[in-house]
Amino acid sequence: MRVSLHLADLHYGGGLVLHTASSGSIPSLAEVYLRLDDGETVGVGEVRANIAYLNGYDERTVVDAIIAAVRDVDWRRDPIDLIAMMTLWEAPYIAPVRTLIDCALHDLVARRERKTVAAWLGAPNGDVSSRTNQTLFWSSHEDFLVKAQAYVDRGYRDLKVRIAVGDFAEDLRRIAALRQRLGGRVKIAADANGRWTADEALARLEALAAYDLAYVEQPVPPGDWASIDELARKSPVPVMLDESIATADDIARVCAYRGRVFAHLKLVKLGGIAPTIAAARNLSEAGVPFMIGQMNEGAAATAAALHVACATAPEFAELYGADGLVNDPVSGISYTDGAVRAERAPGLGVKFDAATTKLIGDYRYD
Repeated sequence: MRVSLHLADLHYGGGLVLHTASSGSIPSLAEVYLRLDDGETVGVGEVRANIAYLNGYDERTVVDAIIAAVRDVDWRRDPIDLIAMMTLWEAPYIAPVRTLIDCALHDLVARRERKTVAAWLGAPNGDVSSRTNQTLFWSSHEDFLVKAQAYVDRGYRDLKVRIAVGDFAEDLRRIAALRQRLGGRVKIAADANGRWTADEALARLEALAAYDLAYVEQPVPPGDWASIDELARKSPVPVMLDESIATADDIARVCAYRGRVFAHLKLVKLGGIAPTIAAARNLSEAGVPFMIGQMNEGAAATAAALHVACATAPEFAELYGADGLVNDPVSGISYTDGAVRAERAPGLGVKFDAATTKLIGDYRYD
């Protein structure tokens, strides 16, 4: 087995600026790629490293942890065995590291078996596509409305507004303008990124209820389960948790609400494809609506989340991460008519151009 690690900084075109209440403005996506080559089949995984606002790990820490883990793993073992062992790695390896390894292994195994990852996971049909929302990041009011209309013109009927960056009155103004312009044709949601206090949250959710929102995501900081308990009982708008969900225990807490609180599942928080599939199945059995989502990230990471969505049939999907990237070394993902699609090919259905990336590790295992 030849194992290599690569870096790339990805950028969006069209003037898109990533800006949320928790992240601030982000100029580029720092992506790490793991390439596995057994001499006949090549698998690839991807994870974004500059997401300290989500997981608390700075970019250098993530990259160093990945390098250490790749050197530590016994790549002579069967990839299916390595996937099965992932749960045993939770203590030594942080979630982004497990995500990268897990996704590359799934791509390799599915390619060997000439199946898509979705089919290998048990998806009922061969089409690898899903409708997705689009996010309206913080911008001027004028740009906000222009971007919203552009998404609708491209067929998107599910928009999420990033709020809690400025004044709450401005949040209400934007959502009201969006609802007035688009009427009931579009599903609207909002994401506070955990920026409201427990005292603020309920009153603000009550104010937002006038605009028929599909949900409000992460109204209070992660870890504040007492406030979530109260919102589960009293909120007039469905509450979805994102940053609050990173472990199996968090999934169990959400299942206990029996559908009164929704869940946003991200591979990079849970540790890859396998644990996300397990979480989705637990939520489905408990009757909890959930979203399969992702960070803003490149096509390989987007494809991994897409295949999970195809295998789990979520109520919501947030898979816009690779839309509009201008220098992605991975191809095979496309966005049309409000949906994202991967090529119907073995594995993740993507191609990785390693020559356009920076090589940071190259190892051989006999």
